[in-house]
Amino acid sequence: MRAVLDPNVLIAGLLSRAGAPAQLMSRWLGGEFELVVSNRLLDELERAFTYPKLRSRLDEAETDAFLDLLRSGLAEHVEDPDASPRVGSRDPDDDYLIALAAAARATLVTGDTDLLELANSIPVLPPRAFLDGLP
Repeated sequence: MRAVLDPNVLIAGLLSRAGAPAQLMSRWLGGEFELVVSNRLLDELERAFTYPKLRSRLDEAETDAFLDLLRSGLAEHVEDPDASPRVGSRDPDDDYLIALAAAARATLVTGDTDLLELANSIPVLPPRAFLDGLP
């Protein structure tokens, strides 16, 4: 099973060690599914870590170590797709996640309601539902 975790899910997993996003990260590290990342996803995550409200809750050493982990080869790094997705979100800034998941033949895991509304058109699940589907 392969998944693209929306940066909001990755951030939530770092902020709270008890929720579904944290469980997802633990299960990924345990080898229960493949995590797919791209340069654009990592850039968005790195940018989000500089926001004052996150900087006040996560220290720079922690976020740097997390980004290094994602870049280390534990996650499958794929090229960002050039093509637009066949189905787009109400927020065009999220379309790269749809295209990435489609190109990688992965499920998009997100808490973003704009993306979750596309569940009838693309493989997209909230974190808890993806967790429940893992063996």
